[in-house]
Amino acid sequence: MANTERVGFIGLGIMGGPMASNILKAGFPLSVWNRSREKAMPLLEAGATLGASPQDVAAQSDIIITMVTASEDVRNGVLGAQGVIHGAAHGSVVVDMSTISPRVTREIGAALAAQGIHMLDAPVSGGDVGARNATLSIMVGGDADIVERVRPVFEAMGKKITHIGPHGAGQTCKLVNQILVVGNNMAMAEALVFAQRAGVDVAKVVEAVGGGAAGSWQLNNLGPRILRRDFAPGFTIRNQQKDLRLALEAADDVGLPLLNTATIHNLFRVLEADGLADEGTQALIKALEKLTGVTVEA
Repeated sequence: MANTERVGFIGLGIMGGPMASNILKAGFPLSVWNRSREKAMPLLEAGATLGASPQDVAAQSDIIITMVTASEDVRNGVLGAQGVIHGAAHGSVVVDMSTISPRVTREIGAALAAQGIHMLDAPVSGGDVGARNATLSIMVGGDADIVERVRPVFEAMGKKITHIGPHGAGQTCKLVNQILVVGNNMAMAEALVFAQRAGVDVAKVVEAVGGGAAGSWQLNNLGPRILRRDFAPGFTIRNQQKDLRLALEAADDVGLPLLNTATIHNLFRVLEADGLADEGTQALIKALEKLTGVTVEA
């Protein structure tokens, strides 16, 4: 398919900015909107156009992507007074790539469908590195024919595009992803604290186990940052906590206990209480360091 579909992008933060940039690099006509105009400037300089509101972006676009923080942000951006629904043409597609409640996703999708507008939920995994390098994993919920229509846009942002199932399935898959991510993060933090207390060279431990069965994205990407005491965010504790609340709420909807996830959520609360909500999720190790009196460093 030629890149003739006009794309709108709403939300230009740590993830959204580079994702929109990769769409522009792939040759799609692009219009953008962000609450703070300065985040749009690099895209405007590269050839994107600025919409006056989500409604205005939608009026200029065939495919409208939202990449914002929370369920209510998506609801307001899509269904609010100057929302996408008021500008989108019949037959256009709204693609929400945020991580939000599956229940809210289905509610928004139903409201759009009543106006003849398609919707996909397509949250992503891969962090800021994946967003910059266009190597995101994209998990999609919605009608198969609409997924195929949008696939060239997805391919501009990611390497693994998986159609999970009907509308809402993408968001459910993302919550599975987040349960796994925080579990791996916790295992890494606990293992590094143990290595430090046991007196071995923690940097060599990370090198040794990272290539074997214990290797993980968390260990190989965040482990070296911990050793450098680099807690700059690729993904913040604040946003991770939002996702964990969604996972725990969704589990409650189906009557399922998530024991490990709930424990990690509470450990992150310790860090929030210490004013660390805007540090990267690798700062989870600080909660264990606080409990044990051990500081992990190279």
